[in-house]
Amino acid sequence: MSGHDIGLIGLAVMGQNLVMNMANKGFHVRVYNRTTERTKEFLNSLKHRPEGVLEDGAAERIHGCETLEELVAGLQSPRRVMIMVQAGAPVDAVIEQLKPLLDPGDIIIDGGNADFHDTNRRHEELAAAGFRFIGTGVSGGEEGALRGPSIMPGGHPEAWPFVKDILQKISAKVGPAHDIPCCDWVGEAGAGHYVKMVHNGIEYGDMQLICEAYFILKHGLGLSNRELYEVFREWNEGELNSYLIEITRDIFTVADPETGGDLLDMILDTAGQKGTGRWMCQHALELGVPTTLVTEAVYARCLSAQKDQRVRASKILSGPDAAFQGDRKQFIDDVRQALYASKLVSYAQGFVQLDAAAREFGWNLNNGSIALLWRGGCIIRSVFLEDIKKAFDRCPDLENLLLDDFFRRATENAQPSWRRVVATAVELGLPVPAFSAALTYYDGYRRESLPANLLQAQRDYFGAHTYERIDRPRGEKFHTDWIRERRLS
Repeated sequence: MSGHDIGLIGLAVMGQNLVMNMANKGFHVRVYNRTTERTKEFLNSLKHRPEGVLEDGAAERIHGCETLEELVAGLQSPRRVMIMVQAGAPVDAVIEQLKPLLDPGDIIIDGGNADFHDTNRRHEELAAAGFRFIGTGVSGGEEGALRGPSIMPGGHPEAWPFVKDILQKISAKVGPAHDIPCCDWVGEAGAGHYVKMVHNGIEYGDMQLICEAYFILKHGLGLSNRELYEVFREWNEGELNSYLIEITRDIFTVADPETGGDLLDMILDTAGQKGTGRWMCQHALELGVPTTLVTEAVYARCLSAQKDQRVRASKILSGPDAAFQGDRKQFIDDVRQALYASKLVSYAQGFVQLDAAAREFGWNLNNGSIALLWRGGCIIRSVFLEDIKKAFDRCPDLENLLLDDFFRRATENAQPSWRRVVATAVELGLPVPAFSAALTYYDGYRRESLPANLLQAQRDYFGAHTYERIDRPRGEKFHTDWIRERRLS
């Protein structure tokens, strides 16, 4: 062998697990970490990994390096170097260190959670310097990195043939024969990290919807954690089958070793975030697309973080003091259907944003292929991603998933339950921002007319911003002197 297949920089847990995954698939990997002690600890730990983590001979395919020069010198040409360090300035710093050591045509891969704007910039700068850059989303957490994540690569198209074999072999596999990789080329420049950002935004929405379903059943119907386990177990056997429903089911069964009660009930109700969901919402505003459900999910986390304020407000502000009246079994099924319909809206909004970004940046995104990337290895993997793929197969230019016959029927069938759940939650004073946002988007999208005619009249009245008329060609602008034309005093 003339050199190792790939080098990886950054040996936090994700980096370590990707290295072991590569070695298990037969690739020879050189590794480097800024602190040499971390590299030595990782190499030493390979001798003590539990059975099943490393294949026979895999440890011998991993070579530690004390300098970047050593890492680069031992790689096959064109050299492939993957960076797994903290997003932002640390990535730029590593790239600057690498550039003098690499030759034109060598490939740099950023596998972190980068802001796609940074990836766009790095793509252009490195291309101008003669290098080929790939920004790739990697989803599935630590376990996915080891066993097979969902991988979303984008960047310099000429780099893809040189990294395709490695990335597809280490990715999750789906299909009847488990031979379809959850990894394929996404598009140029920052497309890969953009798709990962949308994936994470949908993840925010999914998690918030599941939390709202839990909250309604717990506080509206008074279900115990044992009863909630049974509900989610049953849901995971149907159209809601997914990784997030599965782990939620399991969470209800875990005991707290300190109190002996349920661990879930001992966890503080505040949630953090790392930024990707917020990035998606911010760019949705820039694009002018209504990604309302993910935005509400981000705001819900922000509100949860205001714990001290909420505790004080709970002693001052009042709300309904009502109990659920009705068929409990039917209402549990209503919540299931509302959750399903709302999840469909979340994915529909996500793909609408992907289409808008593709137009903005000139990316040729394949929505059906993107849905396949998420079928395994990642946090939002679920059975209906196959239905999304089929929808885009039927109509590659589908402007909204809700217009596909399958999803149109699904949301229509769920509507009565969906509306009952939102209405009941409002009557009981239970916050359901994501359920409400999903239903409101659906109702707004299906309406031929919205009250924006009045809004445009208001803008023209106070700011002469003009308006369009329904009886004239689109784009033709009009202005009225509203004070002069008033007919009533």
